[in-house]
Amino acid sequence: MVRLLPESTALRRSGAVAAAALALALAGCADMGSGTPPAQMQSADTLGIAGNAPGAQPLDSQWWLAFGDPQLNALVDQALKGNPNLGVARARLASAQASVSVVGSNSKPHLDGSIDLQRQMFPGNFIYPAPLGGGIYNIGEMRANFSWELDFFGRNKTALEAAIGSANAAAADADAARVLISSNVAGGYVQWAYLQDRLVVAQRALAQREELLKLVQDRVAAGLDTRLQLKQSESSVPEARQQIEALNEQIEVARHAIEALVAKPGATQGLNAPHLSSLKAMALQQTIPADLLGRRADIAAARWRAEAATSQVANAKTQFYPDINLAAFVGLNSLGFDNLLQKNSEEWGVGPAIRLPIFEGGRLRANLRGKSADLDAAVESYNQTVFDAMRDVSDQITVIKSVARQQVDQHEAQEAAEAAYDIGMQRYRAGLGTFLDVLTAEDTVLVQRRNGVDLAGRALQTQVGLARALGGGWQPPAQQTADASAAAAR
Repeated sequence: MVRLLPESTALRRSGAVAAAALALALAGCADMGSGTPPAQMQSADTLGIAGNAPGAQPLDSQWWLAFGDPQLNALVDQALKGNPNLGVARARLASAQASVSVVGSNSKPHLDGSIDLQRQMFPGNFIYPAPLGGGIYNIGEMRANFSWELDFFGRNKTALEAAIGSANAAAADADAARVLISSNVAGGYVQWAYLQDRLVVAQRALAQREELLKLVQDRVAAGLDTRLQLKQSESSVPEARQQIEALNEQIEVARHAIEALVAKPGATQGLNAPHLSSLKAMALQQTIPADLLGRRADIAAARWRAEAATSQVANAKTQFYPDINLAAFVGLNSLGFDNLLQKNSEEWGVGPAIRLPIFEGGRLRANLRGKSADLDAAVESYNQTVFDAMRDVSDQITVIKSVARQQVDQHEAQEAAEAAYDIGMQRYRAGLGTFLDVLTAEDTVLVQRRNGVDLAGRALQTQVGLARALGGGWQPPAQQTADASAAAAR
């Protein structure tokens, strides 16, 4: 780097003009090298996504209210207030916003003051004549320094744009964390309700098997059945109890997961055990219009990172051009503290300071290549986020439609199984059927009951998943960029 420092007195106008002209002329010769074609962001057209649908309605930001469960609403509210992950996201946002202010200050004039007081021995074999040489004297200096970087080539501007992009990405990340937390709480609550319904099925199975055991015991006592039927019936009762115990274990684990999300141990204590039937189905958009898919905070964050990377590439290009600053100082300088405030101690200076890169050993070009690679990575990360979002929404919609069709068939199958079991029990009591017929009918009933609960749980879990996949009701803040710019001005 070559630095042309101002003289202690004002430079002549012709010298300043000549220096500026030289800097501009050399800047025009800057060799930035040649790079590979940059990565391109995917658009709705290239992805084959439907355009904005007239009937597409965005999700409410509190979409979980549609389930109609006050306990769930309270748990989500607690999680959004106290979850540590949200605290981390907010801290990162505050740090990014502070960086905007720091970078924004570079384009403003700077003024600082200094006071230096020291006792110094001057060497006798140097430039100082006697009596200074070989003597010890007090030296005092008071100075006010002014500097202002004239951003002719946009270095500070592009750095500020990159910082604003990073701050906006951090804000979107914080919103994405809120969506993830709310969907995890809702999903955990649905899982709790699902396990409770499975427990009800297991308890019904236990009662059913205990009733069957009593029937077999009576028939054995009457000499109508053998001990083989009795032992078969007895073995089914502890099996049913074991299933109940396993479900109770899973319910406790599910409750612990919810309590961890709301950051409050024991938060589920005292709550009524939820059931799937108490949760209302949500009406959700079952297409993928571009306007709904675009309302995802993670996609917005990826896009802002790509914007920030674009500004960083532009900033790397400005490093090839000269820095042109205005610098000035005024103060007092004296030999001896008692002379510091005397009239003849004044000093001042003003003039331009120009720094121009001439030979950097390839550092600037390497830095530009690195920033260009970072931009490509950010663009491809954005594209991957969009692809993942499309797959996520498509998967949830496919599952919702499939589960709805399966529930129709399962309902018919369960009704038939329940009827067959009732007939089998009646025939067994009357001595017209075998115990094996009853066991077969019972197994079919239990399978269908569990299938019914599984499908109901999947239907609600998939609704939660679709709400999350569609952005969880997130809306891009209209004043996001303006707020970041305002933060830089403070």
